[in-house]
Amino acid sequence: MVRGRLWRKSNPGLGDDERERLVKELMSARRAVRDAKGESFATSEARKRVDAAKVALGERGAVWWSDGSPNYNRHMAKNTPYADWFASLKTPEKT
Repeated sequence: MVRGRLWRKSNPGLGDDERERLVKELMSARRAVRDAKGESFATSEARKRVDAAKVALGERGAVWWSDGSPNYNRHMAKNTPYADWFASLKTPEKT
């Protein structure tokens, strides 16, 4: 959850080695976005790497769970079935 918005967590079914490799790739790709400094092609390629790593981690793309629950990624929590749970949280963003 970031600023009241739900964000999908990584697939817990990934092995530790695979998760570590993908997180390292994600961090490398994020550094590449930062370092591209407005070079449109380099920025575009780096963003593609970020997206690919996030999809592989299960944070984007097809859902990794199989219980049929809908994907509320990036939705405001107050506008989802999790609204009561969100309202019950005591977080700095709500004080």
